[in-house]
Amino acid sequence: MYSIVRETIASIPTLHVAKAENFHHNLPLILFQHGYTSAKEHNLHYAYLLAEKGFRVVLPDAIHHGERENNIPYEQRELLFWDIVLRSIEEIGQLKEELDNRGLIQRDKIALAGTSMGGIVTFGALTQYDWIEAGISLMGCPNYEDLAKTHMSLLEKQNKVSDQLLSQIQEKINILTDYDLSKQLDKIRHKPLFIWHGEKDDVVPYSMTKQFIARVEQTLPEEERNLTFMSDSLADHKVSREGLLSLVEWLDLQMIRTKDKAR
Repeated sequence: MYSIVRETIASIPTLHVAKAENFHHNLPLILFQHGYTSAKEHNLHYAYLLAEKGFRVVLPDAIHHGERENNIPYEQRELLFWDIVLRSIEEIGQLKEELDNRGLIQRDKIALAGTSMGGIVTFGALTQYDWIEAGISLMGCPNYEDLAKTHMSLLEKQNKVSDQLLSQIQEKINILTDYDLSKQLDKIRHKPLFIWHGEKDDVVPYSMTKQFIARVEQTLPEEERNLTFMSDSLADHKVSREGLLSLVEWLDLQMIRTKDKAR
C-alpha cells in the first residue's frame, strides 16, 4: 500500500507520497517540481512509480499555481515566470530542511526532478545546493539567460508589455546569471544528471538543450561527466511513457550506486 498525504511542509502545500509501511522512516527523497500552469497533482503518476522503488516523493505547488494560484490573471503570471522559478528554487531548500528536521530523509540520497518549468527549476537549483545527489529534467532548459531573452523578445513582438515592464524583466535577466547552469558546469562534475527532451517541443526550445549537451561534452572530461540524455524525435512538449519509465529506472540505479559508495 501507498500513502498519499496532502500536507503543508515549510508553509508550502504539497503531496507527500511513500509506501505506507515506511512513511515515517527516513527514506531517499525526490522533490518533484511541476510545470508552468500545472500543479502538484498532475505528476502523481511519477510519484507512484518512484514510491514503488522505495523513494519518498514530495510534490510542492509553485507560487501562483495549484492551491497557491489565488486567481492571478494569466497575463500577470506570465510576466512573473522567472520570479516563480527563483521562488521555487528558494523553497526547495526550505522543504529539504523541514523534512530533514523531521528525520524523514537520508541526507546523501536526495534528488530533484521536474517537468518543463520544473525542469528549469531543477537546473537552477543545481547551481545553489550541493546536497542534491542527482538531477532530472524533463523538457527543461538550463540556459537561463538565453531562454529569458527569447521570452522577452516574444513579449516585445506581441506588444504585451510596456517599456517599463520590459526594463524590469531585463533587470531580472541580469540576476539569472547566478542560476544559469550552462555557465557553471563545474557544479555538475561527477553529478548524475538525466535529461529528456522532445525534438518537436514548441514550448521549451529543444535546441537550447542540445547546445547545453554539446557544451558539457566539450568542457568536461568524459571521466567527470555523469550525463544521460534522451531525445525523442517524435515527441513535442509531452513526456513519452518510455521517457517516464527510463527516468525511474535511471534514478533507482543512481541511488543504489550512492548506497554502495557509502558502504
